[in-house]
Amino acid sequence: MKRKLNPIQRTQLFFEIHWVKILVALILLASLIWPIIALGHLDSYQRSYIMAFTSLTPLSAILSAVAFVFLYKQAFMSGGMFQFAKSAVKGDKVSIKWTDVIGMEEAKMEAWEVVELLRDHVRVTQIGGKVLRGVLLSGPPGCGKTYLAKAIATESGLPFIAASGSEFVEVFVGTGPGRVRKLFAKARQLARTDGGCIIFIDELDAVGSSRRSDLGFGAQTEHNNTVNELLVQIDGLETMRHNIVVIGATNAEETVLDAALLRPGRLDRKIYVDRPGLADREKLLQYYLGKVKSDTSVDVGRLARRTVYHSAADIENLVKEGALIATRHKRVEVTQKDLSEALERIDLGFKIHQKLAPAERRRVAYHESGHLVTTYLLHPTDDVFKASIISRRGGTHGVVYHVPREELKLNSRERLMANITVALAGYVAEKLKCGSTSDGVGGDFPHATGIAHQMVWTLGMGTNGFIGNYEMLTGSWKFRAGGTGDHLSDSVKERLNNETQQILTQCMQDAEQLLRQEDALLERFTEELLKRDELEYDEIEAIFAEHGKQRTPPTAPRAA
Repeated sequence: MKRKLNPIQRTQLFFEIHWVKILVALILLASLIWPIIALGHLDSYQRSYIMAFTSLTPLSAILSAVAFVFLYKQAFMSGGMFQFAKSAVKGDKVSIKWTDVIGMEEAKMEAWEVVELLRDHVRVTQIGGKVLRGVLLSGPPGCGKTYLAKAIATESGLPFIAASGSEFVEVFVGTGPGRVRKLFAKARQLARTDGGCIIFIDELDAVGSSRRSDLGFGAQTEHNNTVNELLVQIDGLETMRHNIVVIGATNAEETVLDAALLRPGRLDRKIYVDRPGLADREKLLQYYLGKVKSDTSVDVGRLARRTVYHSAADIENLVKEGALIATRHKRVEVTQKDLSEALERIDLGFKIHQKLAPAERRRVAYHESGHLVTTYLLHPTDDVFKASIISRRGGTHGVVYHVPREELKLNSRERLMANITVALAGYVAEKLKCGSTSDGVGGDFPHATGIAHQMVWTLGMGTNGFIGNYEMLTGSWKFRAGGTGDHLSDSVKERLNNETQQILTQCMQDAEQLLRQEDALLERFTEELLKRDELEYDEIEAIFAEHGKQRTPPTAPRAA
């Protein structure tokens, strides 16, 4: 609710906000009137002399101003060694409607409570409740935290001041706290006219990280002083009286932030903005495809399934990249193929059309066919959307693109074992068909070994009776959390490493058994890749159906 001011308060507030402009106007007016009065007391010769002398003053002033601005930009504004200019603070009226926020339905539900509290803060105080002081938006980057904060300001009808945490970080003593005070002073001015104000601090961890982590001279460091000033301003008497709400956004864990920032009365309302789910991704794709000319045959549902774990910013970038690809191929509409190529370019890298020797090309085809057949027939959660033997930026000469059918928050032992089996299937296929292996397994082996090591050493998924996280007892934790070094005997390490090797061996045997059994499929996919270079989802499904194969959730891999 906008606060009504009486004429005296309105005049006082006007002079408080615009006193610099009024002072400058008075000085300019005096500088014009005083010379006229002074010239009136001189004789004609003196007046002519002075007028001729001062006629060059404007030109001299212009030249001096140009030189000053040039030197000022070089020294203060262009990253020079004396850069400590104060950042501008401006309050804006944003116009992001609630309906414009898509792809984060759960976060919107929690944020709407914040909007209602901001609208009805008078009623909250009447029943003895405490007015909302701060909100913390956390989650992965690109998921819409800034967008949601602007929507909260729009629906609340409050002015919005945006700042970045890095703006308060400075090497000069007193600069950070001074900028915090200036920010909240501007917010109080806006709150007096509009009944409240929202301060949004992006990348809050840059300024609000724990004071215990500071490596300077304790509480006297600039970082600690800035955090102290921020804490005082958020919970200060003036902030409470003027209904100022602070919204902070961070991609980091909450433990990075100073504990005092998260205590009740400060940023105590926490909203987690996660990556969009399947239904949210479909809405995002429809929204961004509506902004470009797209073919009506675009399968939004399939694209949503392919973009598991992608953020809202990733999906926007996908549509824009698809539009660029369509333009490059002189098409007037964005097609499914354009979007598929855009997704692969973003996730896998640019294609590099290198000419491989025929023997090398066939080896790569066998390698990728091994991954493809094993993923399709053995993996309990993933779908294969593409197989390719075209080289890509980063040194890979082929790829099998597979993603989970749905968002999975946990990895079961069956899924981890399947991931290892799929990773080793390319190695097995090369060994079976070419009689030897190549350095094409350079990316598969670290992946498989890392999963097996984690299963045994940290997740208790082995069969030798060791349950617990043994990684934290090794020498690698010596300098963490007050650790004192290695607490594992060589015999325990040997048994753990043997278990890791057993898992790798078992998964390799499972892959070899499957590929020997499905030799006809392995050969068919190899020939198709050699002929076409790439196979899409529908083409892969058709070949499996032709051989009478249907994807069914496999039984759990047998114990190592």
